[in-house]
Amino acid sequence: MAIYAIGDLQGCYSSLQQLLELINFDAARDRLWLVGDIVNRGPDSLATLRFVKESGNAVTMVLGNHDLHLLMAAAGVAKMRTSDTLQPILSAPDRNDLLFWLRHQKLLHQDGEYVMVHAGLLPDWSVAQAAQLAHEVEKALRKENFQKVFSRLYGDKPNCWNDNLTGNERLRVIVNAMTRMRICTPEGKMNFSFKGDAQAIPDGYLPWFEVPTRARQKVTIICGHWSALGLKINHNLIALDTGCVWGESLTAIRLDDRKIFQVPCAQLKAKAR
Repeated sequence: MAIYAIGDLQGCYSSLQQLLELINFDAARDRLWLVGDIVNRGPDSLATLRFVKESGNAVTMVLGNHDLHLLMAAAGVAKMRTSDTLQPILSAPDRNDLLFWLRHQKLLHQDGEYVMVHAGLLPDWSVAQAAQLAHEVEKALRKENFQKVFSRLYGDKPNCWNDNLTGNERLRVIVNAMTRMRICTPEGKMNFSFKGDAQAIPDGYLPWFEVPTRARQKVTIICGHWSALGLKINHNLIALDTGCVWGESLTAIRLDDRKIFQVPCAQLKAKAR
């Protein structure tokens, strides 16, 4: 059995299928880990979501900000953006089953030496604490009154963690860190407006994974979200968003030996024909 972690799909179904063919993926034998943002902005979010759901135990995913945006839009607490490509899901006959399944997915996944989260972890959080905080959000999203939870998740404040946070503010900081963060101050204050590459980070901030005082982790964190960062691998980080939806490539890494597999954006290739 091989485990492959794959970067942000964002509805790029054709690219995903090409990548699975390249790695000779066998659902009866292998496993896929998806870093979140499986839907939105790409050409076929509905097919992508259906495929991931129907893959059952062969796929493990964590929720990204675009996945949460779909859930909030479906619940009527978020406005659709002009760049959204979510309407086919919202109009699908199996919409309710798809959204129910998505709402029950993880925010963080840990298995042995690896922790998978969409965006990142705040510098003060140990893995054990982060796992517990993720569980708090997962539990809230699965409640019968989940619409009430969704209505209070949006917002940039508070932008830093405090153990004394409670209620909606507590859940919001957890979600923002795990699904939206790219950079923060050494003290863990997050900046959500920055989307550029590492050379353009504003003064006073640095990539969340480079904070010097970051809690020592004996795991490798697998993430996506930051397409301008691109593929970045070191001893305790695997960042996999290589911008497929922006015309770049879709990336998989085989965790056993860290071999990289990539396919170019299928949508861009189609336009070139």
